[in-house]
Amino acid sequence: MSTATGAPTASADTTTSPATTAGPTADGEAATTAATSLRTPTATTAPTARGRARGWQLRFAVLSLVWGFSFLFIKVGTQGFAPLQVTLGRVAFGALVLLAVLVVKRERLPRSARTWAHLTVAAFFLNALPFSLFAYAELTIPSTLAGICNATSPLWGMALSVVALSEDRPTRRRVAGLGLGFLGVLTVLGAWQGFAGTDLTGTVMALGASLCYAIGWIYVRRTLAGVQHSHLSMSSAQLLLATAQLAVVTPLFTTAPTGYPIIPLLAVFALGALGTGLAFLIQYGLVAEIGPTTAQMVTYFIPVIATAAGVALLHEQLSWNTPVGALIVLAGAALTQSRPRPNRPNRPTLPRAGRLEP
Repeated sequence: MSTATGAPTASADTTTSPATTAGPTADGEAATTAATSLRTPTATTAPTARGRARGWQLRFAVLSLVWGFSFLFIKVGTQGFAPLQVTLGRVAFGALVLLAVLVVKRERLPRSARTWAHLTVAAFFLNALPFSLFAYAELTIPSTLAGICNATSPLWGMALSVVALSEDRPTRRRVAGLGLGFLGVLTVLGAWQGFAGTDLTGTVMALGASLCYAIGWIYVRRTLAGVQHSHLSMSSAQLLLATAQLAVVTPLFTTAPTGYPIIPLLAVFALGALGTGLAFLIQYGLVAEIGPTTAQMVTYFIPVIATAAGVALLHEQLSWNTPVGALIVLAGAALTQSRPRPNRPNRPTLPRAGRLEP
């Protein structure tokens, strides 16, 4: 969920990739799609348009649910497997889904060594590292808190883009959103009571995972924005690289599982196949159909669903400051993504009666 999130659209706990970044490439392709899909409304096309509208709203809801439940899947997965094993299974199952679609569509993976080198860095910051940090964080913090920390990715993205992207200048509104967002983080953590009852190590890991999304988004925007490959091809390669990275690291820090409990195993499968593979395909379709600005609104539903799932299904405790702080975080994130409205052209001045304007 960089969501894209000035941060990854998948700023959420998602497979954020060049395809899902609300950067120059995504915006350009969305604009092209919108321009070429305009039709003159007629009696025969109106029902189709209404059906299509209902279709994207349904897919938007499915995407929100899948990504919102990802934090519950992580929590359940770590009850049977080590965090790195959960992450390895996640990227592996996600890669299999994308590769299967790649084969069906008869597309190819990128061939340029330079592209693969940049995707290696992107895979580390957008998949391997943040996914692992979230898995380790949920050993000590509830899934509800992890979902809320994930929503800070647009805040990190705005803060870093000011330094790294010369064309992305801050406005008073966006700076206010940044301050408001981090005030919301302090509210969630209960800063006035000395962070009592909150595991700081796990919380820092979750916030660090969101920071990784912002770093990865900026790197992708600076290095891969003009690459001439399909989003499916790029993201498949990225997940393959993340799988390879974790396949090397995981045996060094974990021992092979002695068993494969069915519930945690299903959670890892759902996390990868649905929350990482299928979710990307849905998001890519939404970006192409309704544009990145509307598609990235999914970021604001994820912590709500993650909180509801954690409380209802995992019976996690929820104090008043958690939902209040989450709302403040989301309000701040929305402000950082806002853009000033373009100035309306001045209306032509009509000549007064009996007077000719020069």
